[in-house]
Amino acid sequence: MTSAAVLWMVAIGLTFVMLTGGFDLSLGSLLALSGIALGKLMAGSGVPFAYAIALTLAFGLAVGAVGNGFLIGKLGLPFLVVTLGTLTLYGGLVDLWSKSFTTQLLSPALTALAFNHALGIPIPAWIMLGVFLAALYLQRSTYFGRDVYAVGGSTDAARLSGVRVGRTLLAVYALAGLLAALAGVIQDARIGAASPLVGTQVIFGAAAAVLLGGTSFAGGIGGVGGTAIGVAFLATLQQGLSISGVQDYWQQIITGVILIVVVLLDRIQHG
Repeated sequence: MTSAAVLWMVAIGLTFVMLTGGFDLSLGSLLALSGIALGKLMAGSGVPFAYAIALTLAFGLAVGAVGNGFLIGKLGLPFLVVTLGTLTLYGGLVDLWSKSFTTQLLSPALTALAFNHALGIPIPAWIMLGVFLAALYLQRSTYFGRDVYAVGGSTDAARLSGVRVGRTLLAVYALAGLLAALAGVIQDARIGAASPLVGTQVIFGAAAAVLLGGTSFAGGIGGVGGTAIGVAFLATLQQGLSISGVQDYWQQIITGVILIVVVLLDRIQHG
């Protein structure tokens, strides 16, 4: 499960976006951009570890809110067009900011975040549990969660019921950006470096996990509980394939086939 921590964060954020009937293609690029931001703060500016983490998470939240949430929620632009644009934009910023070089991060605190244990359980697993419980609470026990399902069920009906649709959409893309930034922090910690090459495939695995967990592309159906099961399934599958010596390209092919199959099943089930 600890090897799936990055996928877990992105998939949980994507779940909220898909519950509103949207999608965010840019999360992998934002993950990489947040990782580069953390590297610049720690290696370039010498910002203390805790402050660097907080600033990186705030960066992801702000970029998700402004880059996608405002354009989709407030201006009403199509989510596929916007997130395709920000996918390209963030990817370009990653190369510009990093100059296409990987920056090594020699930080004992960052290494401890990735590999230390608490009560015999790896730190990333605790983070995954905390994020899951917080997301489950938001989904089931808050007005925000109710609004997310309402928007996904019918935007017009939600608006007529008094739901602030634009604000809800802005919030879900901001949340997805925050969790993508957290995934970027964990990714940096696991490899000990800020790399411009990470995150390129994570959105496909995240989409497969969310769909496997029962969340529909149409919105309004599913939740983070199913997503957790989907991530666990994919993580177990990938670990099994790796242990068996299956090449990376076959793992990508298998993940792609799974994604196509679950999209087809979603279409059949929900019309």
